Amino acid sequence: MVKVLEGVRVLEMGTFITGPAAAMFLADMGADVVKVERPKTGDPFRAFKGGLYSPHFQTYNRNKRSVTLDTKQGADQKILDALVGDADVFIQNFRPGVAEELNVGAERLQKINPRLIYCGISGFGHDGPDRERPAYDTVAQAASGWLRLLINPENPLGVGPAIADAVTGTYAAFGILGALHEREKKGKGRRVDVSMLEAMCHFNLDDFTHYFSQNEIMGPYSRPSVSQSYVFECSDGKWIAMHMSSTEKFWEGLAAAIEQPDLFKDPRFADRPARIAHQEDLIALMRPIFGTQPRAEWCARLEKEGVPFSQIYDSSEALQDKQAKFLGIEVEAQHPTMGRFRTVRFPVNFDRKPIFGITPPPTLGEHDDPIKAAAGRIWRARSADAAE
Repeated sequence: MVKVLEGVRVLEMGTFITGPAAAMFLADMGADVVKVERPKTGDPFRAFKGGLYSPHFQTYNRNKRSVTLDTKQGADQKILDALVGDADVFIQNFRPGVAEELNVGAERLQKINPRLIYCGISGFGHDGPDRERPAYDTVAQAASGWLRLLINPENPLGVGPAIADAVTGTYAAFGILGALHEREKKGKGRRVDVSMLEAMCHFNLDDFTHYFSQNEIMGPYSRPSVSQSYVFECSDGKWIAMHMSSTEKFWEGLAAAIEQPDLFKDPRFADRPARIAHQEDLIALMRPIFGTQPRAEWCARLEKEGVPFSQIYDSSEALQDKQAKFLGIEVEAQHPTMGRFRTVRFPVNFDRKPIFGITPPPTLGEHDDPIKAAAGRIWRARSADAAE
């Protein structure tokens, strides 16, 4: 199995999503990630559906080992310090100031190990008037302007998965990789800070660029209108999506597929600017047409005509698609006590080789004995060196 980060040692003291996600991305590429958790309860995400192995926890904690430590307690702090001295990366996503209360602040840990890459993830940043504000996914989406692009203004409800959490974890992993690369040249560690607010503002770059350059404030239908994106329900109740963009051959193919050869003779649909201006009319025309045939029929027609489209799948369908099965996107492994674990593999291939191998998320403290024993050996060796 490809392990481009083999030999990189990561300590993760993360909870919920942002910190665990950043660590998991590194683990997926071969880093040795040890998740440091509170005794008895562990990461709060463990208990989101009862027990200590919820699907919420499983999502971002594969390919890791778990050790339980109370870092406010002397003996456990010594174990942590030994692990820090041997680590390359430390990741936490506490609110500013909490890491110091737990004896895992950047200054203290980098004094133990000057080569340590210390990553601190926060909601609104480690400084500034809002540094103390609690932040979760929806809060960061809203504060960055992103949520406004998703909500139907006529029925404003929170929608979609935890985008801000996952995006912030991704940016944190980017920053850590950059710092590791720099350390190879300069030999020193680095503090890597990323907030959910900054991550989502950068992720929302297209929205801000339109405002900066055109004084345009985008809404939930701005991009679908310009990109000419469409969603329709078929006769069997299943859904299909198309992204027509600006290429005329796609529109010619669509006209053939829906048997509307005179579509472009209508001045409302004659060219791209007209179609953008009259998208609602175009939707009104096509909606009943797509309602006349089942989705499989429309897929066959659109594929034949080379139209950019996809079935709108749910999670029970997406990985059963022929291309997803060919790529081997779904992978699985067996946990010795929790049983079968299924997930989606890391998406990056190296030298055209996918990373198929995984280890299931650990149970709480699953690796206490070997990790604490190894830390003890490290501590004794360093104490002996210091005594000489």
